[in-house]
Amino acid sequence: MPVKTFLAEVERHLKDGNATEHTYRPALQKLFDTVLAPATATNEPKHAAYGAPDFIIQQSNTPLGHVEAKDVGVDLEKIIADSEKDKPLTDNGRQLRRYRAALPNLVYTDGLVWYWFVGGAARLEQPVQIASWDKARKKLNVSTTATSELPKLLTQFANQKSTTVNTPIDLARRLAQVARWLHDVIVEVFKNQDEQGDLHQQLEAFRKTLLPTLTPNEFADMYAQTIVYGLFAARVAGPTKPTFTRMDAAGAIPKTNPFLRRLFQEIAGYDLDERVAWLVNNCAYLLERTDMEVVLRDFGKATRQEDPVVHFYETFLAAYDPKLREVRGVYYTPEPVVSYIVRSVDALLRTRFNKPMGLADDKTIILDPATGTATFLHAIVQHIYTTLVEQGLAGTWNSYVAQKLLPRLFGFELLMAPYTVAHLKVGLLLQELGYTFASNERLGIYLTNTLADAPTGQQTLAFAEYIATG
Repeated sequence: MPVKTFLAEVERHLKDGNATEHTYRPALQKLFDTVLAPATATNEPKHAAYGAPDFIIQQSNTPLGHVEAKDVGVDLEKIIADSEKDKPLTDNGRQLRRYRAALPNLVYTDGLVWYWFVGGAARLEQPVQIASWDKARKKLNVSTTATSELPKLLTQFANQKSTTVNTPIDLARRLAQVARWLHDVIVEVFKNQDEQGDLHQQLEAFRKTLLPTLTPNEFADMYAQTIVYGLFAARVAGPTKPTFTRMDAAGAIPKTNPFLRRLFQEIAGYDLDERVAWLVNNCAYLLERTDMEVVLRDFGKATRQEDPVVHFYETFLAAYDPKLREVRGVYYTPEPVVSYIVRSVDALLRTRFNKPMGLADDKTIILDPATGTATFLHAIVQHIYTTLVEQGLAGTWNSYVAQKLLPRLFGFELLMAPYTVAHLKVGLLLQELGYTFASNERLGIYLTNTLADAPTGQQTLAFAEYIATG
């Protein structure tokens, strides 16, 4: 019996008196592989050192859940209580809080007591306790139901169907949790790389092209957002595909966003550091379980009172790093104000500058130097479309966009997340209004620092060239 075999190993190590939590890992892995076959358990100590749970349970490369194993006798109940406080007091409390927030299916155990969390909430009214250690007698007191209750728990855990994400707010919050965790992992990996490592080279490229004073911590922010929003953009490109992995993402990012496409191929392909890759894989799995059609239902729509894209990024930023909003000046103009400004500019073009078509005039250059999530560009595109409809020119929309709109519509943005959302937002609106993008066509939204000098024409790093031309 796998449970009896496991408990016998635990008892043997406890009697030796010098066991640590790592001592029990082989016995746990054997237990999981036996009870949960054909699913397999993977224990990678190098990953755990960078924040990963001790075990990932997966089948056919699909993650089913995670297991965090503590030393026998650790007060799990106290750690759980700590994880539920506003400010966890212990490292274990902070760790568990993060796991519960970001991992949809988690078992937490010391080998003898087993807790199960789904979506961060306790799945069981009481934990499953299969034994207790009698220190005086140096003997395990095994529960009479151990051989039935633990396999039942593990089977239910492995068969748990993760909840589908179907609202922009929920998805933004979950992606923020993954990005925050990914940031911390990247910081640690960066510290342990030499100066020729990929992360160091990429930091240097960002310094040369965007932000000369960029710190490693700020770079980790950009890197984490690049991966999370790159996956997000790729999933938007194929919202109904039944499966989605990070390997699918590099080719799926729309060609309307060439920088992110190139960048993602550079940092999230087969050569991605395994200490980072496991978390990226979990982000891809989260997006696989997201009903993107529902989440994005109102992304491009023009007739609404509130913009879901704004709420999407604001929610993301509030969960990811509230201080980043102040540092980078991430503030949004209310939509009624945006509408008033757009209509006012259009009226001035008509009355003061002798342009009867206003913003629709094909000689008028449109530039938003701090475009954010493209609230102004979105409103301008919608206003121009309305003008053409009023002029009886709706039938020319497809040719007008290609020849007279995209060549003069530009947006600059410094932050990765809103830059990506801006591409999605304007691209989806144009498609909704009937425009079909050509295979190699891009939007004129660029990742750049409007207040800095233009990057030099010749770049010594290929990565820097991607940024400079993106």
